Amino acid sequence: MTQPALSPALMALFVETIGQDTFSAALSKAGLPVEWARPEKYASMDAAQAAQSYARLQSTLRTYYGRGARGILLRIGSNLWDRMIKDAPFSIKAQASLIRGLPKSLRRKPALELLARILGAKRGDITVHTLDLDLLLVDRASPATLDQSDDTPICFVTLGLIRECLYWAVGEEHDIEERACRATGARQCEFKITTGGRS
Repeated sequence: MTQPALSPALMALFVETIGQDTFSAALSKAGLPVEWARPEKYASMDAAQAAQSYARLQSTLRTYYGRGARGILLRIGSNLWDRMIKDAPFSIKAQASLIRGLPKSLRRKPALELLARILGAKRGDITVHTLDLDLLLVDRASPATLDQSDDTPICFVTLGLIRECLYWAVGEEHDIEERACRATGARQCEFKITTGGRS
């Protein structure tokens, strides 16, 4: 099993994406330190510490928002995609430009592989597979699930990232389901993307 890790820079982007008001309210209610609201705090962390903070903050937001947490975390994931591309190094931006230059029907898998490259702390943490006409994104590290346990999947930010990544690539909504989650006891998180043979 892969040890969860997350880039501290990605953690800082996550905090910026949440927004100061939302973040401050959730932090104060959960009794977490106020400095957690400052993205620069995460610059001094290593990848394991950033993963712990990422999981704890998402857990705090799920508790704070209750039933509404899923929608809020999906939106945070969707908004995070744009920030990740905007703040990406040149090599990622070049790959993104190449993907957007492909015929629309060939963009989905390369776009998800780009997302995997950005999110994965190391090569192989996140992989993309073809399932007949559909796609499967497998996250073996899944930092959001670190020390988390639930009856249902909890990787809503990742779901939002996948949704926005695919919309960015082809301009269409997709049916995406987290069919396995480490928080529920699975060995890895699996996201099935139904394309249904769309071109």
